[in-house]
Amino acid sequence: MNRINRLFEEKKHNILSLYFCAGHPTPDSTCDIIRTLARGGIDMIEVGIPFSDPMADGPVIQDAATKALKGGMSLSRLFDQLSDIRREVDIPLILMGYLNPVVHYGFERFCSDCARCGIDGMILPDLPFADYLKHFKPVADRYGLRIIMLITPETSEERIRFIDDNTDGFIYMVSSAATTGAQKEFDAKKQAYFSRVNHMQLRNPRMIGFGISNRQTLESAQANSAGAIIGSRFVTLLDKFGNAAEALDRLLDDLKH
Repeated sequence: MNRINRLFEEKKHNILSLYFCAGHPTPDSTCDIIRTLARGGIDMIEVGIPFSDPMADGPVIQDAATKALKGGMSLSRLFDQLSDIRREVDIPLILMGYLNPVVHYGFERFCSDCARCGIDGMILPDLPFADYLKHFKPVADRYGLRIIMLITPETSEERIRFIDDNTDGFIYMVSSAATTGAQKEFDAKKQAYFSRVNHMQLRNPRMIGFGISNRQTLESAQANSAGAIIGSRFVTLLDKFGNAAEALDRLLDDLKH
């Protein structure tokens, strides 16, 4: 069974997934961060593929991607780094990035290398859904990989149900139609969006991401989905401490307040 599906089958609530950018804060820190997060009790990890034009990301993740690229991070280097990660880590690992570097690498080659390294799925925010259905999903399915799709407060109910019917793993609920970045709270409009989707009784579990950085936003995400995805706050702490263990300790402390 795909590890993503296994996680959501075994743990229905309070799942915590963290995002970081491969090659940040140092070119060779990727596997150490993964190992540290897995040992620290994180349920799932999204490893960002650095790209020069990350349109859905705020300044924190844009800066991390720029530093990673300057440090020489590439898809080939990332797959080399991940080649033995499954000897030590068993939680779901997802690659998150933009279509350009993946297509340039070759999608079949990308999927093959994902399967070889034990990657469980991918998130490609700029992948058109029609292209996903026609060209990308059949290839990913052959390699046992899940392509996770995103929804936003502007996504129609018809579109959400179409995504739910044609994807597997989980649905990524973007908390707002904005770029990534920490928020202090989710306002009434966002809460109404969470409630609306929650009452649709979708087949796939949902994870809420974008803006989660403290106890209030974490508890709101957990109350309205299977769990939370945290990116910008963790990346900020990695940049500050340069050490995954210290960054994780500080993040978990922040989430209590």
